[in-house]
Amino acid sequence: MAVTDEAILKIKDMILTGELAPGDRLPPEKELGERLGLSRSSLREAVKALEVIRVLDVRRGDGTYVTSLEPRLLLEVLSFVVDLHDDRSVLEIFEVRRMLEPAAAERAATRVTSEQVAELEAIVASAAPASSVEELVAHDLEFHQAIVAAAGNEYLRRLVESMSSETVRARIWRGITQQGAADRTIDEHRAILDAIARGDGELARSLMVAHIAGVEFWLRAVS
Repeated sequence: MAVTDEAILKIKDMILTGELAPGDRLPPEKELGERLGLSRSSLREAVKALEVIRVLDVRRGDGTYVTSLEPRLLLEVLSFVVDLHDDRSVLEIFEVRRMLEPAAAERAATRVTSEQVAELEAIVASAAPASSVEELVAHDLEFHQAIVAAAGNEYLRRLVESMSSETVRARIWRGITQQGAADRTIDEHRAILDAIARGDGELARSLMVAHIAGVEFWLRAVS
C-alpha cells in the first residue's frame, strides 16, 4: 500500500471511530504525524486528497477541520465526474437510474407523508401535454426528485439528483422526436403517484421501472 493511501486510511479510521467528529479541528501536523507514525509529506498528501473529496476543510492560517460530512458535500465529486460524461455514457446513467429510482419509489410508498402526497399531486396537476418540451422535462425532473425526497434517504436523493440532471438533453430529444411522449410521461407519473399514495410499494417499483426503461429503450433504438 502506498504511504499516502495508508495516511488516508488512518485519518479515515479516526473519523470512523469518533476520535474526529464533523467540525473537529485536526491536531497540528507534527503532532498528528507522530501519533499516526506518518511523515509530514505523506500526511500533507493525504490531507490534500481528503480536501478534494470534501472530507477535510483546510483553512489557511487557521487549521484543518473535518467537514460536516453531509451528503451534499461528499457526493460533489460524483457530480463532477458525471458532468464529464459523453453521449455514450448517458445510457449507463439511465441504467443506474433504473436500479435506484424504483427502490426509491417503493420506499416512498411506505414513508410518504400527506404533505408530500399533496406536493406530488400539485406537480402532476401542473403538467399538460400542451406545455413546451422544456416545461415537461422540468416537470419530469421535479416529479422524480420529489419521489426520491419522500423516500427519506438524503444520500440516495443527492445521488439520483446528480445523475438525473445529466439526462435532460436525452429527455428533450425524446419529447421533440417521439410522438405521444408527453401524454405517456404524464400518464405514467399519475400511475406512479397513485401507487405511492395508496402505499403500494411493489406496484410503485414496477411502474417506475417501466417508466425509466421506456426512455432508456427509446434512446438505445435511436443511438
